[in-house]
Amino acid sequence: MSGLNSIEKRAAISLALVFGLRMLGLFMIMPVFAIYGQSLEGYSPMWVGIAIGAYGLTQACLQIPMGMLSDKYGRKPIILIGLIIFCIGSLVAGYSDSVIGVTIGRAIQGMGAIASTVLALAADVTRDEQRPKVMATIGMCIGLSFAISLIVGPVLVDSIGLSGLFNLTAALAVFGMLVVLFIAPNAVSKAPRGDTRAAPELIRAMLKDGQLLRLDVGIFVLHLVITSVFVVLPLMLLKLDFATHDHWQLYFPTLMLSFFLMVPLIIIGAKNETMKQMYRFSLLLLAVALVMMYVLQDSFIGLFSAVIVFFTAFNYLEASLPSLIAKFAPAGKKGTAMGIYSSSQFFGAFWGGMLGGVCYQYLGLAGVFMTSTSLVLLWWIYTAGMINPKVLKSYTLDANAHDHQSAETMAGRLMALDGVKEAVVIFDDKAAYLKVDSKLFDLSKARVVLLSTAS
Repeated sequence: MSGLNSIEKRAAISLALVFGLRMLGLFMIMPVFAIYGQSLEGYSPMWVGIAIGAYGLTQACLQIPMGMLSDKYGRKPIILIGLIIFCIGSLVAGYSDSVIGVTIGRAIQGMGAIASTVLALAADVTRDEQRPKVMATIGMCIGLSFAISLIVGPVLVDSIGLSGLFNLTAALAVFGMLVVLFIAPNAVSKAPRGDTRAAPELIRAMLKDGQLLRLDVGIFVLHLVITSVFVVLPLMLLKLDFATHDHWQLYFPTLMLSFFLMVPLIIIGAKNETMKQMYRFSLLLLAVALVMMYVLQDSFIGLFSAVIVFFTAFNYLEASLPSLIAKFAPAGKKGTAMGIYSSSQFFGAFWGGMLGGVCYQYLGLAGVFMTSTSLVLLWWIYTAGMINPKVLKSYTLDANAHDHQSAETMAGRLMALDGVKEAVVIFDDKAAYLKVDSKLFDLSKARVVLLSTAS
C-alpha cells in the first residue's frame, strides 16, 4: 500500500474488514444449508434455494437507495444502520426453527445493503490517484471472504450448528460496527458521485448501452449459476460419503488451484488485448465444468476436477467483469454503471437460489445442471457482439467550474489535450472525469487547463 497516507491506510484496512465480515456472514451458509436445513420445519429443496438466495432480492432493491441516503445523512450512520439490520436478520435466522423463518432472516440480512455506501466512504477519504489501491484492497477482501466462507462454514457447522453460524454472523456484524465507530476514518469531504455512486436519472441511459448490458446480464447469470450449484453441490458430496465437516478438504485445494490457473487467463487477456476472447473462453470453461459435475457426480476425483474448472472460470469472470464495467462506462458515469452491475449481481443470487431449488425439487440434479449450462451457453452467444475494450486510464480531478458554461469550456479544452479520449466536467460534482491514453496524456497539462479555466 505504498503511497497511501495514514487515513487512506485506515480506510483500506477498516472498510475492507467491514465488507469482508459482512460477506463472510452471507456466504458461510451456502456450503452447508442444503444439508443442515433438512432439520428445519417446512424443508424442501425449493425452500433451500429460496433461503440461500433471499438476501439477493433485498440487496438488489435497496443498494442504490441506501447510497442515496448516505449522501443525505452521512456515510457512517447509514453503514451502522445497515450493520444493525444485518445483525437483526442474522438473529432472526438463527432463532428460527422453520425454513420460512430462516428465509425471512436472510431477506432482512440483505436489507442492510451498505456496499455502495462503504465504497462511497472509501472514495470520500482517499485522493484521486490513490483511490484505485483502496478499492482494489476492498475487492480482494470480498474475494477472500468468499473463499474463507466455503472452508469455515463446513468446519464450524458440526460443532455450533446452523443456528450457531447465524449467531456468529450476528457477532461479526457487531464487530464490524466497532470497526466503523473506532477505526474507520470520518469523511472530511465527498468524492464526486460520478465515479462512486449511482445517479438514478442516468440508469435508463446506462441500460441502453449494449456493451454494459452484456456485462450486467453476465454477472446476473454468473451469480445465478453459483447459487444454483450450491443448492446441490453439498448434497452431491454427501452422496460420495464425504462428511460435511470434511467438505473444506475439497473447497480449499480447488479454490487455491483455481486462483493459480486463472492467472494465465488474466495475463493473456491483458497483454494481448484479447479480453473478449478470454472472457468467452471462460464461459465455455464454465459450461464444461457444469457438464462435468453432472456426468462425473459418482466419482470424487471427477467431481474434484470439475470443481477446479468451475472455480477457475468463476474466479476469472468475477475478477474481470468489474474491470470491464470500468473500461466500458462513459467518463463520469462509472458509479451508475457499477450500481446497476451490483444490483444485477444480487438479483442473480436471488433467482439462482429460486431456480436451483425449484429445478432440484421437480427435475432433480439433471434439471439444475441442464438449466445452468443452458443459461451459460446463451450468455456465451450474447457476448458475440462484445468488443475488446480500449486500454484507457481514468482520472477524476477537481474542477472548480462556476457554472455549466464554464464546465463546458473546461471539457472542450481538456478534449484538445493529447491522449484525452473522453472529458466530462460536471458543475454539480465540481469534478472533471477523463479517459485517456496514458502513453500520450500529460496530467500536469490537464491540471493547468482546469486552474486557468476556473480563474
